[in-house]
Amino acid sequence: MRYFNEPAETMPVSRIRQMQSEKLVKQVQHVYEHCAPYRKKMDEKGVKPEDIHGIEDLHKLPFISKDDLREEYPRGFLAVPQKDCVRIQSTSGTTGRRVVAFYTQHDVDLWEECCARAIVAAGGTNEDVVQVSYGYGLFTGGPGLNGGSHKLGCLTLPMSSGNTDRQIQFMMDLGATILCCTPSYAAYLGESLKERGIKPEENPLKVGIFGAEPWTEEMRRSIEETLGIKAYDIYGLTETSGPGVSFECQEQQGMHINEDHFIAEIIDPETGEVLPEGSKGELVFTSLDKEAFPLLRYRTRDICILSRKKCSCGRTFIRMTKPMGRSDDMLIIRGVNVFPSQIETVLLKEGYSPNYQIVVDREKNNDTFDILVEMDEETFSDTVSNITAREKALVAAMRAMLGIGPAVHLVAPHTIQRSEGKAVRVIDKRKLVTDSQWKG
Repeated sequence: MRYFNEPAETMPVSRIRQMQSEKLVKQVQHVYEHCAPYRKKMDEKGVKPEDIHGIEDLHKLPFISKDDLREEYPRGFLAVPQKDCVRIQSTSGTTGRRVVAFYTQHDVDLWEECCARAIVAAGGTNEDVVQVSYGYGLFTGGPGLNGGSHKLGCLTLPMSSGNTDRQIQFMMDLGATILCCTPSYAAYLGESLKERGIKPEENPLKVGIFGAEPWTEEMRRSIEETLGIKAYDIYGLTETSGPGVSFECQEQQGMHINEDHFIAEIIDPETGEVLPEGSKGELVFTSLDKEAFPLLRYRTRDICILSRKKCSCGRTFIRMTKPMGRSDDMLIIRGVNVFPSQIETVLLKEGYSPNYQIVVDREKNNDTFDILVEMDEETFSDTVSNITAREKALVAAMRAMLGIGPAVHLVAPHTIQRSEGKAVRVIDKRKLVTDSQWKG
């Protein structure tokens, strides 16, 4: 099985654009008539539904941001009667007010097909056993891959996150062949299997589908080696449905975006200008088929590149690179822009554990920048002088990558708390405020 929905996934690009144009015209009309906050934005910009004739007019529409969604919590962007909805999902709310996304049954079916496409693209069939170790509940990871697995007809193990002993027991006893979870938890499971004396070739897994947090190619290779699998990326946001908006095929040269359901743009994050294909910028999505929560030109804040280059898998959907950082979670330390993914790249290239933590603080108006890196049992047994030398070497490597030298601290094994959900990589203690927040 190469495709879950071959006619959709391999349609000619000219047909994709025609379909997108037809759906966009209808979606704009739907949103304008049924979503008051977006209608207000369109009116303020002087745009009416009749001004939108196809995807060539997409740039005329206003953007939507997460702040807009938070301001309209909980139902402001709901575009159908609540009685027509069958489910909600929600963001974590760790960086502000929650965003609640509503789903009709049509929306759930669409989302689950997108996830089924992702499983097939990674080599899955209805003979596989899919272990879903993403969190369930309001988080979209568990429900999305669970539904996609059912759609494909796989035996599904709805494990959720945590309880690693049980995860391993069911994995081994029921012969799980596909693991779905965050990359940080996949790394933790690999570490836990090793501690139990289970070699990579002794577990039944063959494929991993990982997403929900940034991870590098170096971390991919580390997970593949530890678990003895091939690891695939999957991408999505609660605001656009959840995982499955895009996914990697077996070529693993970017993630195919389900263009029959979503339009992707790349913009300059500062000006909002639409950038040509191949440019690095902020990813923006328009939902073409969502009924309950149809966002037009939603700013994801993820930085990436789009490419229409032909893929050997036969899919014609445009591909996006793995997110290279975010336009809104970038750290500015002593005037230097720092992305956590850059730090992970250095650590894994130098042969260190993916278990690390970045701590930023401010003392006497100067930023402090510390990176805690966990050693393995072998390196932990080195002398103090060897450990000090290793720390200095890491500082030099970090300075070469970042243009700034952090204080690196190699710490004992298992010192950094393991994550069974999204890894907490950054602790910023500076309590920084923007000019608009400054009250002094």
